Amino acid sequence: MDSHATPPAAAPGNGPGDGPGGAGERPARLAVGVVGAGRVGTALGAALAGAGHRVVAAAAVSERSRERIEQRLPGVDVAPPHEVVAAADLVLLTVPDDALPELAAGLVGAGVEVTGKLVAHTSGRYGASVLDPVTRAGALPLALHPVMTFTGRPDDVNRLTGISFGVTAPEPLRPVAEALVLEMGGEPVWIPEERRPLYHAALAGGANHLVTLVVETMDLLRGAGVAEPGRMLGPLLGAALDNGLRLGIDGLTGPVARGDAGTVADHVAELGRVSPESRRAYVALARLTADRALGAGLLKPEDAERLLEALAD
Repeated sequence: MDSHATPPAAAPGNGPGDGPGGAGERPARLAVGVVGAGRVGTALGAALAGAGHRVVAAAAVSERSRERIEQRLPGVDVAPPHEVVAAADLVLLTVPDDALPELAAGLVGAGVEVTGKLVAHTSGRYGASVLDPVTRAGALPLALHPVMTFTGRPDDVNRLTGISFGVTAPEPLRPVAEALVLEMGGEPVWIPEERRPLYHAALAGGANHLVTLVVETMDLLRGAGVAEPGRMLGPLLGAALDNGLRLGIDGLTGPVARGDAGTVADHVAELGRVSPESRRAYVALARLTADRALGAGLLKPEDAERLLEALAD
C-alpha cells in the first residue's frame, strides 16, 4: 500500500471506529502493547489503562524496564516484541529515536502481522512516515509525542495531565489520534509531517538547553560565593520564564534590553577569565537577544551597534 494512501479501516472489534459514534468520538476499548518499556512507554501505558484500555503485553530488555512494568503495569506479561504486537490492537513503539526506523522495518521483515492494528510511536523527531514499512503492511500509523520530560519517578503519569502532544497521522486517522491523546489527559496539537524536524528542534533547544543554562548559571554563582544558587535563582528564573511565555520579547529585561554596552563588556571579560565556554555561550545568546530587541523596537540602532562591538570576538 502506498504510504500516503488512505489506510485500511480497523478490523471490527479491534479498531478505532468500533465505538459509539465511530472514530469521531473515542476509540473502542483497545488491547495495548508496549514495545520499549522505558519511562515514556510505561507512563503512557498506565494512562491508557486508566482510561479503560487494557495493557496486555510489554517488551523489556533491561532489568530496570522489567521493574517499571511491575510498578506501573502490574500483571502485564513481558514478551518479545513480535508477541507484543500480535497480542495488541494498539501498539506503542516507545524506543529511542534512532532505533525506530529499524524496529518498524524489522517487524515487517520478521513477518509480524500488523494489518488493522494502530501502531503509534512517541518520537518528537519523526512523523508518521517513519512507520511506512508497517503502513504498507496494513497498519494504521500514528505519531503521538508527549511534550514533557519523564524522569522515571512515580509522578510521570500525572505529568501527562494538561500537556501538549505533537500529533501527526494520515488525515483519516486524525480523530483517532486526537481522541487517544485526550483520553491520556493531554491536548493534541497537529504538526504537519514536513514540520516535525523544526518542531522537535524547537522543543529540544528550549527544554534541553534551558537545563544546561541553569546548571551553568548555578556553577558560576557558586564561583561567586553563593552557597545556595538554586534558592537565589528560583524566583528570578520563574519570573523570567513567566514573562517570556506571557509577553514574548516585551518581557525582556537586563543590560542588553537597556543597551548597557559597558556592563555587557564587563560580563564578557569576566566570563573569559573564569570560563571560556560560558563566555562563548553568553556572547551567542546576547547577540541573539540584541537582534530580537532591535527588531521589536526595544533597542535603538545606535545602542545595538555599541552592544555588538562589546560582543565582538
